[in-house]
Parts: sequence; structure tokens; C-alpha cells
Amino acid sequence: MKILRLPALAILAWTLTSVPVSADPADSISAAAKTIATNETAKANAFFERAFDVMLSRSPQYMAELGIKKDTDKWDDLSEQHALEDLVLTVRQLDELKRTINFEALDAQARVSYRMFVNDAERTIEGWRWRHHNYSLHQMGALHSEAPALLINFHPIQNIADARAYIARLRGMAPLFDQLIEGVKVRESKGIVPPRFVFPLVRDSIKEVISGQPFDSSPKKCALWEDFEGKVGALKDADAAAKQALLADARAALTGTVKPAYEKLLKVIADQEKIATDDDGVWKFPQGSEYYAFALRGATTTQLTADEIHRLGLSEVARIHREMDAIMVKVGFKGDRTAFFKFIKEDPQFYYPTTPAGKAAYMKRATQIIDAMRARLDEFFITKPKAQLIIKEVEPFREQGAAGASYEQPSADGSRPGAYYVNTVDMRGLPIFEMETLAHHEALPGHHMQIAIAQELNGLPRFRMYGGNTAYGEGWALYSEYFPKEFGFYQDPYMDFGRLNDELLRAVRLVVDTGIHAKKWTRAQVMDYFRANTPNPERDIFTETNRYIVSPAQATAYKIGMLKILELRELARRQLGAAFDLRHYHDLVLKNGAVPLNILEENVRAWIEKKKESKGPGPR
Repeated sequence: MKILRLPALAILAWTLTSVPVSADPADSISAAAKTIATNETAKANAFFERAFDVMLSRSPQYMAELGIKKDTDKWDDLSEQHALEDLVLTVRQLDELKRTINFEALDAQARVSYRMFVNDAERTIEGWRWRHHNYSLHQMGALHSEAPALLINFHPIQNIADARAYIARLRGMAPLFDQLIEGVKVRESKGIVPPRFVFPLVRDSIKEVISGQPFDSSPKKCALWEDFEGKVGALKDADAAAKQALLADARAALTGTVKPAYEKLLKVIADQEKIATDDDGVWKFPQGSEYYAFALRGATTTQLTADEIHRLGLSEVARIHREMDAIMVKVGFKGDRTAFFKFIKEDPQFYYPTTPAGKAAYMKRATQIIDAMRARLDEFFITKPKAQLIIKEVEPFREQGAAGASYEQPSADGSRPGAYYVNTVDMRGLPIFEMETLAHHEALPGHHMQIAIAQELNGLPRFRMYGGNTAYGEGWALYSEYFPKEFGFYQDPYMDFGRLNDELLRAVRLVVDTGIHAKKWTRAQVMDYFRANTPNPERDIFTETNRYIVSPAQATAYKIGMLKILELRELARRQLGAAFDLRHYHDLVLKNGAVPLNILEENVRAWIEKKKESKGPGPR
């Protein structure tokens, strides 16, 4: 009998007594099953919310990123003891979930949440052995640059208490950096030391943070001082004397605590640089190959091996090259692909100058591209984000190591908009022919659509609204570069070349990331491969190569995710024919949050089957 598939027979028997009697016993059974699912789903969602609250309460920095004003005077605890406590919490939460929640009695969405929670927890537990297999200090978003960026971007000052909390965080940077240094030394004792090229980049970034007023007499203000001074100056609940007192306290914290903390980091860097080597891949770590396989599984949410990913990358590079050759014919270029790459790389028509006027011109045109997409969103989407989107230049103190562009999510309450960041440190790294594809990736319909919509979903546990995985998130963003081509965007063939060039970059990443970390390629080999297969400018090659070395596997996720989203779309199109609606497919992909690729495929296949049964116009 159907009811025997439900393991909670006692609950079922109780529930049957509380539902209306039906002439058809099957109706009563169905109603009972629905009641069980509703009750168990509510119980599961309550658990997920409690678990999220516990973990969130242990990270003041994550609360700040979500716009939650709690513990605003504190930093995260980086100690080994705190990490062990987090692990124990994860183990206990996983055990509680499995003991107290009946998976079979959950509704479909709660089953996805259950599986995702289990997957995340099991990966965290498995990852404990690899917790030191990374670099505490590197040029891509490590704490020395993340701490000031958090204060500037995520610490609003709306009253005097907020200002005092900001000052407390400035003073707290000394113990925070002491914990950071301890982590550096633990890794060093295990033979995990960044490659030699990392150290001057980190050193330059640190010096940028502590350069300018109030650290010296130069006319320029350091980013932290400029930020604090501006925010305090805008306060309406403080008189002039109170503002001056706050500024004096902040100045003292900057010069008396922040600067010495950074100088201590500089000393650690200088000492470790002496023992650094030019070995770049994680193969040099203890059990490095095993760790890299773990990293690839996490980045791609697949079981693909390094060799499989490497071969896929080579195949995709070859395909994209053929499409680029067609554009060369279209624009009437006389010469081979190498010559075209040289032309596209060197001709000044494709670059704004690295001047204030050039930077302003780029930002203005990028805004126009975003506005053009925004005007057509209704053609492609049913659900659209409520959160606003702005475009900003990367701050000077982190522009040397930062990527060419990035996205910063809005606050949970919508008070802080999503931000499309553009790194204008060298305009040669921002070619005009890539402006359209870059804006589609980072802003609309890419990261802003995906992340803001996820945060605004109703009925999903918060760990799904705010969490994610790289394969889904970056896969969506790369897919978002692609599909506008099908609807008349990229009318300029050079812009279309830029789209292909960005896709080529993601295909190259499959080759070189696995090359570095599994096949022992050197940094020079990676740069040579870039030069031979892409028209990327030298600074871009430099930055990208350095990024892959310190963030193993992350860069492989983009192409893997994009190919899966496109593959599933075409599967749905073939099987549904005239019943297929792109807007509903996009809704299906976006309105479940950032699910792993295997769950995404299950969702799409289930949607296809329901559509076949109902022949209705949208997701059910």
C-alpha cells in the first residue's frame, strides 16, 4: 500500500484522526501525507534557521556583510580553538538533523535543503584535514585587504555608537592580525608557504593601506581615514565637538594600533619571503594531489578529475578559436589569428587611456550597457531583484591585486545596493571590446540577478538564500554572457569577439588551473600558454595567473557550471518543444538559490516531466 512507504507510521495514524473523513479513503490518506509533509517541513526549516543563526552569531564579519547590526565592534575569531568549536558544532548539527528530521516526510523543496545541508556539513567535516592547505596572506582578498574593505563597505556610521564601534574595530586589528600571523606560522611549519612572487604584491597592498594621512604628511588621505572622516562628517546626531572627539580617537587608533599591526605583518612577510620558492602548484603541499581533488570537487560540485577537466579545457579552447576565426573574416581582417590577437591587444582604439577622463568615460559607457540590459529584462525573466545596483571603481588600496571586475552582494535588508566593481588601475586591463560581456557577467543579468534574487526568496532557509557554490554562481554569470547574443546583443562584431574572448578565458582556466596544480606547470608556462592562445594584455595575464596559483580549483567552476546550465536548457527545449519558455527556465534556475549542479539537473528534469504532464506554461 502507498502509505507504507512513509516511515513515520505512528505519526500517520495520529494524523488520520485529525483530517476530514472522505468518501474515498485515498483522499484521506493523501491529506494525511500532506499534513505530515507540512509538519515535518516546518520542523526542518526551523532547524535550518536555528543552525544558521548559531553559525552566523560566530562571525561578526559575515553579519556585517549581510547588513546585520550586531557585534559591530568585533572581528571574527581566527583561533584554532574557535575553528575546532565550529567543527564540533557542524558535527552536532548534522547528527541532530539526521536523528530528528524524517527526510521521506519532507516536501520537495525541504528535501533539497536537507541534502544541501548534509552535503555542506559533510564537506566541512572532510575539509578539516585540509584547513591549513591555503595561504593566510596572498594578493587576492586576504585579511590585510579584507579588513579595511569591510570597514569601508560594510560598516555604516549612522550614529555615534556606530562610530565608536568602527574605532573599536580599528583597535581590534592588532589582535586580529596576531591571529592571522599565528595562522601563517602554523602553515609554514607544515611546509605551506606562498610562492615567492606573492610577497611583493602583499607588501605593496599593505603599504597602500598605511600610506597618506594620518600616517604621514602627504596631501592624500589613506582610505580608512577618508572613509571614517566622511561618514562622521555626515552624522546628524552629533555636534562639532562630538565629531572632533571621534576623529581624534580614530586618528589615535590608526596611528597607534593599525599602523603597528600592519608593520608587524610586513616583518612576518619579510621573514617568510626568505624561505619561499618558485614552486607554484599545490602539488608541493603534503598530500597535495589529494587536496587538489578535494578542491576540484568543491569548486565544480562534480566528480570530474583534473585530467578530465584539462581535456575539456583543451577542447573548448579549440572550439572558441574557430568561432573567433569567423569574426576575423566578418571584420575583414587580413592575417592569421596570432596577428589578429596582436592587433586587438595593441590598437589604441580598443582601450581608454589610464587617466581620470579615460576612467570616467569607461564608467559612463559601462553604465549605459547595464541600462540597456535593464530595459529588456522582462523579455528574459519573470522574477527580477528588488535590490538596486550601482557601479564603483575598486579602492586604491586593493586595486593592485584585485581582479579586473567583481560583484559585491547587497545587504540582506536591501539598504545597501549590489555593486559592480571595476578595477581601473590600468585601463589596458579593461578593453572596450569586453565591456558588454563583463557588464553582463558581473551586473545584469549575471551576478546581480542571481545573488539578489536568492537573497529575496521567500520560504527558503537562509543558508540557501545567502550561501552558494562557485559552479552555480559563476556558471550562471558566464551563461549570462552567452545568452544575450541570441537576442540581438553584441551587435558590434568586436563586442562579440569580446564575449568569445571572455569565454576563452574561462576555457583556458580549465587548462592552466589543472596544469599548475596537477601537472606541475610553472608560472612561466601558464603565462606562455595565455600569450599563445589569448589576446589578453600582459597585466591581465599577470593577475589571472597569480590568482589561479593562490586559489586552486576556483577558476575551473565557471565553464563547468555554464556548460551544465546550457546543456539543461537545451535538453528542456528539445523535450518540450513549443511548450518551452526561456523566462520560466530562468525562473526555475534562479528561484531555488545556488544549488549544486547535480541538484540543478534533478530540478530541471523534474520540471520537464511535470511540464509534459500538465502542458502548462511555467514551472509547477
